[in-house]
Amino acid sequence: MRLPIFLLRRLYPLAAFLGGFAWDALTIGQRVRVVDLWRLGLFLLGAGLLVVALARREALQKAAPAAASGWRGRLVDLRWQGPYLLLQFFYGGIFSALFILYFKSSGHLGTWLTAALLGALLVHNEVAGKRHGERFTLTWALLALNAILLFNFALPHTVGSLNSAWFYLSTAGGIVLVHGLWWFSPGRPGRILPAWGLAALLLLAWRFDMIAPVPLVEQDIAVGHDFVQTPGRYALRLERAPVWQFWRHQSQTVHVPEGGKLYGVSAVFAPKGVTAALEHRWEVREANGWRLAYRNRFQTTGGRERGFRGYSWVRNPPPGEWRFVVATQDGRTVSILPLTVVRGEVPAEQLLLREF
Repeated sequence: MRLPIFLLRRLYPLAAFLGGFAWDALTIGQRVRVVDLWRLGLFLLGAGLLVVALARREALQKAAPAAASGWRGRLVDLRWQGPYLLLQFFYGGIFSALFILYFKSSGHLGTWLTAALLGALLVHNEVAGKRHGERFTLTWALLALNAILLFNFALPHTVGSLNSAWFYLSTAGGIVLVHGLWWFSPGRPGRILPAWGLAALLLLAWRFDMIAPVPLVEQDIAVGHDFVQTPGRYALRLERAPVWQFWRHQSQTVHVPEGGKLYGVSAVFAPKGVTAALEHRWEVREANGWRLAYRNRFQTTGGRERGFRGYSWVRNPPPGEWRFVVATQDGRTVSILPLTVVRGEVPAEQLLLREF
C-alpha cells in the first residue's frame, strides 16, 4: 500500500533529520577527522554567506512572490524559500555535530546541561524554517553560537593543545567574525548585541566548568582493588553492582579493609596529535564540603582508540562519601565517579575483573 504524497512530504524532513543525526553519531565524537572539521567549516561559511544574502534581500525590501499554481508557481516559491531551507540545513548540520561532540565530552551535570541546550537548539532549528531570515537578531545569535562552539573545538584540535588560552581566543574569533558579517551586511538588519551577550554567557559557563573539555572524551572510569599493570594492559577488580542497577558496571559502595588501598583507573580519548595535562583527584566529603585528599598529575598523548590510561590510589581512605575526579590540570572536569567507602573485606565472588 502506497503512502499518500502529502504524508511522504511530511515524513521526508523528519527522516532526513534522523538519518543525518544518526550518521553524525556514528562518525563523529571519538574519531574526529580533519575532513569533519572542514565540512563543518564549510557549513559555517555557507551559513554566513546566506545570512548576508538574506540581509541584502531585506534591505532591498523584496516581498515574497504571490501564490501561484502549477509547476511554475512551485518553482518560484522554491527559489524564494530555498535560502531559508539551506540556512536551516547548515545550522542543523553544525548543531547536530556539536551536540554529539559536546555530549560525548560531558562528564558531570553542568556540562550535560550545556549539551542539553545544544540539543534544544537542534530541535528548534528543525521547526524554525523560514523564520531564520525574518528574525535577524536571533539569526545573528545562532550564527555566533555556531561559530564560537565550532572554533572552541577546532582550534585546540588543530594546535594540539587544551590550554585555556585557546578557548578565549576561539570565543573572541567567533564573535568578531559574526560581528564583522553584521557590520558589512546591507542595512545591518537585527541587533548584534545579543550575540555578544551569548559570548559572555559562554565565558561565564567556562568559568563555572559548564563547558565540556572538548576534544577529550571519557572512555572509561572505575574504582576498585588489586590493580595490576603489565605492558599494554591495566587490570582492576571491581565490586559488582546490585542486579537491579543494570545501568552500572560497578557498585557505588566499595569495601576497603583497615590499611588497604583503593585504586582508580581512567581512560580518556584525545585525537591524534593532541596533548593534554590531566589529573586524578580523590575528594572526601566533610562537614564544610569536599576536601582534596590526593592529587595525581600526568600527561596524555592522543591517538589510542580505547583512550589514554591513567591510574592512582589512596591508602586507607576513611569511611564516608568520596568522589574520584578526572580533570584537566587547569580545572576542566572530564568525569566524576561518586562512591561510598565502607570498612570491610569484599567476598571474592562479588569481584569482577576489568581490563583497560
